[in-house]
Amino acid sequence: MRRGLILGGLLAAAVAAWPAVSQQTAPAVAPAPSTAAPALSAPATTAPAAPVQLPTGTPELTAADVGAWLDGNIPAALKQGKIAGATVVVVKDGQVIAKKGYGYADMAAKKPMDPDLTTTRIGSTSKLFTWTAVMQLVEQGKIDLDADINRYLDFKITPRGNRPITMNDLMTHRGGFEEGLKDVLETDPKRLKTNEAYLKENQRPMLFPAGEVPAYSNYGTSLAGYIVQRVSGMPFDDYIERNILGPLQMAHTSFRQPLPANLAGNASKGYTQSNRAPDKFELITTGPAGSVSATGADMANFMIAHLQNGRFGDMQILKPETAALMHSSTIKLPDGFDTMAHGFFRGHRNGQLFIGHGGDTIVFHTDMNLLPEKNVGIFVSFNSRGENGAVYGARERLFDMFMDRYYPAPEQKDPPAIASAAQDAQALAGRYESSRRVESGFISLFYLIQQDQVTANEDGTISLSSVEDKKFREVAPNLWREIGGTRELLVSQTGGRLTIADSTNPTSVMQKAPFLRNAMLNTMIIVLSLLTLLATLILWPVAAWLRRKHQLPATVTGRPALAQRLTRVAAGADLAYLACWYTVLSPLLETRLDVYNSGLDGWLRTLQFAGIVPIAGAAIGLWNLWLTVRSDRGWGDKTRAVLVAAALLGFLWFATMGGLISFNTNY
Repeated sequence: MRRGLILGGLLAAAVAAWPAVSQQTAPAVAPAPSTAAPALSAPATTAPAAPVQLPTGTPELTAADVGAWLDGNIPAALKQGKIAGATVVVVKDGQVIAKKGYGYADMAAKKPMDPDLTTTRIGSTSKLFTWTAVMQLVEQGKIDLDADINRYLDFKITPRGNRPITMNDLMTHRGGFEEGLKDVLETDPKRLKTNEAYLKENQRPMLFPAGEVPAYSNYGTSLAGYIVQRVSGMPFDDYIERNILGPLQMAHTSFRQPLPANLAGNASKGYTQSNRAPDKFELITTGPAGSVSATGADMANFMIAHLQNGRFGDMQILKPETAALMHSSTIKLPDGFDTMAHGFFRGHRNGQLFIGHGGDTIVFHTDMNLLPEKNVGIFVSFNSRGENGAVYGARERLFDMFMDRYYPAPEQKDPPAIASAAQDAQALAGRYESSRRVESGFISLFYLIQQDQVTANEDGTISLSSVEDKKFREVAPNLWREIGGTRELLVSQTGGRLTIADSTNPTSVMQKAPFLRNAMLNTMIIVLSLLTLLATLILWPVAAWLRRKHQLPATVTGRPALAQRLTRVAAGADLAYLACWYTVLSPLLETRLDVYNSGLDGWLRTLQFAGIVPIAGAAIGLWNLWLTVRSDRGWGDKTRAVLVAAALLGFLWFATMGGLISFNTNY
């Protein structure tokens, strides 16, 4: 699976702990669940993991063939997945050979998708415009890719370690930034921060030294956009319009939010799924990372310009040597592993070189892939997430099927496993967390309890919980290959932690979770703690009723009785404390990310002060345990005291590890 989340990382975190972000669709807003989706053609099937040469020959990529192929697949995918509409454009040799609109831009009005007029939000695909602007300024000698970015800023970014962060680091998502959610998405224009204000008021903590670990970052791209603004001396939106959109004749494309009046009337509505009311227009604070609205026709011009090394008609937005640099990578990875070029994702599919970028908002989902050696590009944008996240599978399979049809790969044989595979599988087994994560504030709770699990199978292979029905065999030391496919996993040590890199995902790696952050451990702690606290609370009135009914005397008096009552109060207080936190966490589960802004700070601060509740509860539990153990009460009472004290301590542990007990409002 090559794709995965929205908005840098939180929706998925909520529902599936930020399922792996793939290189093609690293989101501009917040990670969306990577649930299974219908195949792109009916009936629903799974695209072959290892494409094979078609026995009847390969169809030629012509306007007639690709148009008929799209017509035979896209409508079925929209219907199956309850997706309202899509636009698709294919270019070849500097010409548009297919330009299609499917479904509706407005379901209620039955307004069709028009690739010439209908704008969709392209999410993180917007980043390519920002990176193109950066390369223009590199070309002019105004930006040095290897210089400390603080040279270009009017505020300071403090890296982790001694190495400064460079523009190259930002372009390859190796700046070291922690992910973030606060203030990233709005629906009320009055609350929308400028990119500059966001960057200065919401600085992200550093997880890694610059240049060492890939961790996809919307914050990093937004920094680059602000640098474009400062170095060029003009507002970012103005710069893009004057130097990229204008020369490429992209009159129906804009970073501006809300959309200008001349574009607003043709903006597609965005849907969770086609049988529901549309969502509000999404305002993305990190504009350079994901705020573009564009038509399919305009994106065709952008693809042609990059396929022609910066040339579009008589215009040259990049010199050929600059475009070649932008499309190349300085990161050294084994053959078969996708990597980051200067802003583009770069890799091979079916033996063909591709560069591209995908993008997600909450409801819009886009993918753009270029085959430079074939002078071919394909762009698709859907205006709905679809039922059970159907759009993710549909979007991924579109490119896979396109490649299998027009550029099929020869049949490949699975290499044999090495002798130490079974032993190595056992060493790899465990819980892993993505390098693209949050460790500050309450959002870190989702990363604490949702991690990828690597399982060592009896046959010496390994399985990943995030990759269903796939097994990997070790074919060379530390290199694992998908059985029946081409996906590979590379094992290494980074910062003293066992690390797994996915050949299809250059934007993050999996790092083995430390014992104290292990999801299974922490899930067991909170589940057992909650069950014990709930039982304590329920049995309190039951015990009192039984004593009254049978006229039984109190078993304890004085301080032991007080301690016992207070432990029951503490159990109830902990459960109430968690219920209050649920009011903060539940919008994330419902994809209402616009809730997470400074307007929430007051309630958030109140809950943080309420952290005294689990702290006091744990202290009371220990006091009750001490009094009980010192008394001559029976083993039953002492066992209950131990269990309740452990539950109160476990609750405190979980609240602390999950970031509930902190004074951080930058999450």
